[in-house]
Amino acid sequence: MSPAGARRGRPRDAAADERILLAAKEHLLADGYAAFTVDKVAEAAGVAKTTLYRRWPTKDHLAITVVTRWQQQVPVPDTGDLRADLVDYLEEITNGLNRTRQAGPRDRPDDPSAGLVGELVGAAARHPDIGELVRAVFEQRNALVLDLIDRARRRGDLRPDADPGLLFDQLAGALYYRLLITGRPIDRAYAERLVDAALTGVLPPKENPT
Repeated sequence: MSPAGARRGRPRDAAADERILLAAKEHLLADGYAAFTVDKVAEAAGVAKTTLYRRWPTKDHLAITVVTRWQQQVPVPDTGDLRADLVDYLEEITNGLNRTRQAGPRDRPDDPSAGLVGELVGAAARHPDIGELVRAVFEQRNALVLDLIDRARRRGDLRPDADPGLLFDQLAGALYYRLLITGRPIDRAYAERLVDAALTGVLPPKENPT
């Protein structure tokens, strides 16, 4: 469902929705948020502008729907090796964030700005319904990661008092802080250092050899 919510009337055309979202994704990645317009998306998708505006009333609503779909597609691995699983998961997140960060033409390929990511954070702040959608998407996705961490705790890979939510806050919070505030690179090497640092505080004590 789009942030605009369900509306009365004729059933929505799923094929039209897919064309619109695909066109919006291509437009965002190619042209960036500043040049992103609902009118261009409607033309590329071959739908009337009124059709698109009924579904997504602003470009903020359309852009956030595109990006939340990317987020929902990120897999959460579960191999039994918590460190490896968390690193792999964070790497998938960083890959998506970097693609979003680099959306649109850029004069400087090494520009540290958050780009589209920052624009979408602003969109969530401007529209209460978008904020609710973003929180719901993250809550649903993060539940899988929290369950992964809790299973590791229950099988003894972490201390019994380890807090899955706090541990994941340390990981995700650092990732988004680095992207949105410092502008420093995020990659697999950073994900590995981040996971190692976070796990150090919750690993069970080593048994003394007898």
